[in-house]
Amino acid sequence: MDRRELADFLRSRRERITPAEVGLPAGTRRRTPGLRREEAAQLAFISTEYYTRLEQARGPRPSREVLAGLARALRLTDVERAHLHHLAGAPPGPAAAGPPREVRQSILDLLDRLPQAAATVMSAIGEVIAWNDLAAALMEDFSALPRRDRNLVRRAFLGPPTDGRLYGVSDVEHFGRASAQRLRTVAARYPDDPEVRELVAELLAGSEDFRRLWESHDVLDEPTLCKTFQHPLVGPVTVNCDVLDIADRDQRVVIYTATPGSPSEQALRLLSVIGTQRMDVTG
Repeated sequence: MDRRELADFLRSRRERITPAEVGLPAGTRRRTPGLRREEAAQLAFISTEYYTRLEQARGPRPSREVLAGLARALRLTDVERAHLHHLAGAPPGPAAAGPPREVRQSILDLLDRLPQAAATVMSAIGEVIAWNDLAAALMEDFSALPRRDRNLVRRAFLGPPTDGRLYGVSDVEHFGRASAQRLRTVAARYPDDPEVRELVAELLAGSEDFRRLWESHDVLDEPTLCKTFQHPLVGPVTVNCDVLDIADRDQRVVIYTATPGSPSEQALRLLSVIGTQRMDVTG
């Protein structure tokens, strides 16, 4: 149980709810944003003293019944509810030591069967752990990178500004926000994994943007449906972005496809021929 993170998360969720949302009068002498502690406790069917101790990081581990009441009172989403359980040391399923990196062979075969789509497999912490040829041509030859540099979260927040940061994508701010939110849930699922801890510490120390997003305690993860890559050889490539969750491995398959008949589809076809060649380099 992470008492401090649980306390901060509960407070951040309580402060975002207006009294009107739960049928309470706003009043004229309200000093705190959102609900008061006693109001949240009443909605969760627990005592104000108990709820206050939780927000002060002094409370005992909540039971699953109490967690259900808190999730209901604070109007948590499914992702936030799971995050709450992990922080309280009561994960919905069996806990794993760290995010799995081994990709199932059937998934690797799937990537190879998508010749007209750029596809990658992402680990829970944002590392590209598998990819097909078109993804390497569109984004980067990941095989030429050390493992550390394949982490797109690290690249988005700490990558040198001269290297295009994130392949010139049009949604870099949204990607950064979603990555920080997703990493919060991962840190709760794998509290003892040193790699997760080191990544979070590195990002907090090196990026004010990440620190601001991290301190919001948001864990909502909204998908990106479309993005544009600025490729150095073929120019802008606009693609649809679909994500398939591999729940048992805590991994995601990210598939980029272009609208049939569009210039971007032609660009992807050209990239499938060019591959990872650097035709813009002479000598």
